[in-house]
Amino acid sequence: MCQVSVDIPEAVLYDTRMSREEAALFSKRAVAMEYYKQQGVSIGYCAQIADMTEEDFIRYLGQHHVSIFKFDDEAEFISEAQNA
Repeated sequence: MCQVSVDIPEAVLYDTRMSREEAALFSKRAVAMEYYKQQGVSIGYCAQIADMTEEDFIRYLGQHHVSIFKFDDEAEFISEAQNA
């Protein structure tokens, strides 16, 4: 695993009322979600980055209105929905 360090001003922690541990977890989850959304990294890898199970990461994505379903067009979506 690779480690990445993020410097967060103490004032931000004070303003958000986050502990260092909460800020670290927030950062990991935000990075994982953006990797999933923008880079197409798998749910499994993103869950590892976020320090979550795959099931919990899928829920986390849903809470942030990020769908795990990707369709090229509306016709593909309708076809899949009819076959479900």
